[in-house]
Amino acid sequence: MVSGPVRLGDIAAKFGGDVIGDPQVSVSQVANLRGARPGQIAFLAHSKYRSDLARTQASAVIVGAADRDATTLPRIVCKDPYAYFARVSALFNPPAPVAPGVHPSAVIAPDASVAPTSQVGAGCVIGGRAHLGHGASLGAGCIVGEGARIGPDARLHPRVTVYPDCEIGSRSIVHSGAVIGADGFGFAPEGGAWLKIPQIGRVLVGADVEIGANTTIDRGAIEDTVIEDGVKLDNLVQIGHNCRIGAHTAIAGCVGIAGSTTIGRHCMIGGAAMIGGHLTIADRVIVAGSTVVTKSIDAAGTYLSVIPAEEAREWRRIVAHLRGLARVTERLRALDRRVRDLEREE
Repeated sequence: MVSGPVRLGDIAAKFGGDVIGDPQVSVSQVANLRGARPGQIAFLAHSKYRSDLARTQASAVIVGAADRDATTLPRIVCKDPYAYFARVSALFNPPAPVAPGVHPSAVIAPDASVAPTSQVGAGCVIGGRAHLGHGASLGAGCIVGEGARIGPDARLHPRVTVYPDCEIGSRSIVHSGAVIGADGFGFAPEGGAWLKIPQIGRVLVGADVEIGANTTIDRGAIEDTVIEDGVKLDNLVQIGHNCRIGAHTAIAGCVGIAGSTTIGRHCMIGGAAMIGGHLTIADRVIVAGSTVVTKSIDAAGTYLSVIPAEEAREWRRIVAHLRGLARVTERLRALDRRVRDLEREE
């Protein structure tokens, strides 16, 4: 955490990179190129924003090697400007420190374990046998069920619900409205009605995970639902029971993942993608936004199934052609067979 302006040379000393220009230039906040003001540092991560670089009012910029000479501003040249920007932003904008203590309105079961260095906000409820680790923080209105465990330095923002026996790992962040461990969608049909299947598994969330607002992760039907270390989940993500999300996978908003599906490590799932149940997705798979995945993916790569937006009449024409492909294909096969027959007759 810093309390005032930082010199460009000191930033480079902390995070690496080469300083071009005056290393004594000081900055006190980050900004984008277009909105930057004097005293701020901006970044260029893509060549399409070079026109903004020419007009920026930032005091300094972060650029990649390819843009080393694209400006006369004081600059830090690094391998990955976007990641470097993230580190500098964290330097100037650290999370609020945890203020140890329990709000008088919180309700804590007698047999719960709450570390004296943790923070429990107004209206929180902590159930029996639950554990709140060193430096952990519960925002106002959080519910931690019986036997649940919140790891050291984890941070739950207001109104997070963690169901009984579920676990949140060290340094993980859960945003407001998230529900961890609600029952999975498990029902057995019988005589035209549905019998509820008790969901007796848990949700286990690893370390350094971030879970977005109003995201829901269902507990396992029998085995546990597992979110491995370093996973990043956006807002409004739905993860069904018995899923496993591999380490360092990132999933954008409004994605739905049906039950008993395994997502590999270092995957990226675009917004509003839908992934069916009982599937396996390999490591390092990229699924484009709005893609529908109905079968397992066993090799790394980029996958998509969406038709890009077109004017309505053109879109209908494209879809009509797609619907007719089966008939066209059969006619081509018949024509191919006829040509081969004619060739044999010769």
